[in-house]
Order: sequence, then C-alpha cells, then structure tokens
Amino acid sequence: MLEISNLTHTYGSGPGSHHALGGVDLSVAEGELVCIVGPSGCGKSTLLRSVAGLLRPGGGEVLFNGAPVAGTPKDLAVVFQDYSRSLFPWMSVADNVSLPLRRKGLDRPRREEAALEALTQVGLEEAGAKYPWQLSGGMQQRVAIARALAYRPALLLMDEPFGSVDAQTREDLEDLTLRVRGHHAMTILLITHDIDESVYVGDRVVVLSGAPATVVGDLRVDLPEPREQIATREHPGFVRLRAEVGRLVRGPRPAAQHPTPETV
Repeated sequence: MLEISNLTHTYGSGPGSHHALGGVDLSVAEGELVCIVGPSGCGKSTLLRSVAGLLRPGGGEVLFNGAPVAGTPKDLAVVFQDYSRSLFPWMSVADNVSLPLRRKGLDRPRREEAALEALTQVGLEEAGAKYPWQLSGGMQQRVAIARALAYRPALLLMDEPFGSVDAQTREDLEDLTLRVRGHHAMTILLITHDIDESVYVGDRVVVLSGAPATVVGDLRVDLPEPREQIATREHPGFVRLRAEVGRLVRGPRPAAQHPTPETV
C-alpha cells in the first residue's frame, strides 16, 4: 500500500540548515500496523507529514497505492498529538466527527449516521451533542480517532497520538487502536516516542537513526493475540523486543573512559 524510497528533506539552507531525513526506505503492506520510533528530533513527524502530503520532501518518492503522493490522498486520514487544536471548539462533537465527510459528498443524514457509528466504536455514543471543551483530554482524543474512523480511510496516520494523556488513558487508547484496526482491517502507520507502546501495538517496529534519519531497524513483532496490557508486557518476547528496540534507538555508545595514573 505504501512505498517510501530514499526520502530526504532539509529545513533551511546554509550553515543554519537542518537535515531531517537522510534517505528513508520503507514499505507498508495493506492491513499492517507499523510503528515508527527513534530519538527525539530525528525526523519522525517530518516523515509522517511527507507521507500525508502535508510537506513536499526534498528528495525521494512516496507512493500510495502505486500513485505518487502530491497533496493529501483522499483515502488517508491523520490523527495528531495535539487533539485540542485539531477539534473545533464551537462545533459539537458529532459535527466535528462528520465534518470531513463533506469531502466525500455525503448528505447530512448519512454524515450523522456515520458520525454516530464512529463515536459508538470509541465509546462516546452519548457525547455527540457536547462540545470538545466539555470533555477530558482522553475523550477529546477519542473524538479525533472517531473522526478518522468515520472517514473510513485506507491508511490511517497517527503522529504521537497518545503523548498528551495520562498513563491509564494512554493504555486505553492503545487498546482502542488495536480494536479499531481489527474491526476495520485498517492499515496504520503510528509515530511514537514510547518504545513499550511500539512493541505493544505494532506488527512491526521501524527504528530511525538520529537526524538525518535513516532506517536502522525493522523488527517483526510476534506476540500472542489478543494483546493485553499486563500479560503481553510480561511476555518474554515483549521484554526481548523492547530491549532490542531500545538498543537501536539509543544507538552505539562511546566506550567508558577509565582513569589512567596520569589523570588520577
């Protein structure tokens, strides 16, 4: 479904420029949930914005269903970390969810039906008449996820979607993502800085190097299904993969310097 070939990007020019992507190659098959992790500032969000058509990369190519990405594809949706800025506070929850469906040309009754179905899937069927500011942070992020689900995208991009909520809500949203993926057989590319999260939800974990980013690891996650927050995290395979991803994210470390007689 998704082919990324030698993707590069540099912000600015001259001495003050920042090389974000240094030649990223990545393939995502239909139905996969692929997590991307890497050091802070390594270019994860730059990669996602390039895939979404929100940023024109400096070089390389992104193919979505065989076609070059030029602008945001119609069969793609994005869930951002900053849910408070992605929802319109003057619109009801239901209207926020149904808004993108206008792009598909659906009439109002069909938009309302799709919005209610999506809100039901995320456990917010009673919240349609409320406004985003009346909901908790975790509930607002559920609304953002519901809006993406209502659109029925072939590919869902998630940019650190749970980074602004508390630990318990984060686990709930991870499980929600797995349920949604199973229900819709949806392809998901999820950016996260949380190593545990990447192993818990992913079919694969792709590790980026520090900027300029390249792929330094592509690990298949083979854990028992269905996944469960405690049992899965206690599984030896989870512990092993978590450690392996952690080593790749940290990268090679300089050897410890032992004092010599001259420096003591």
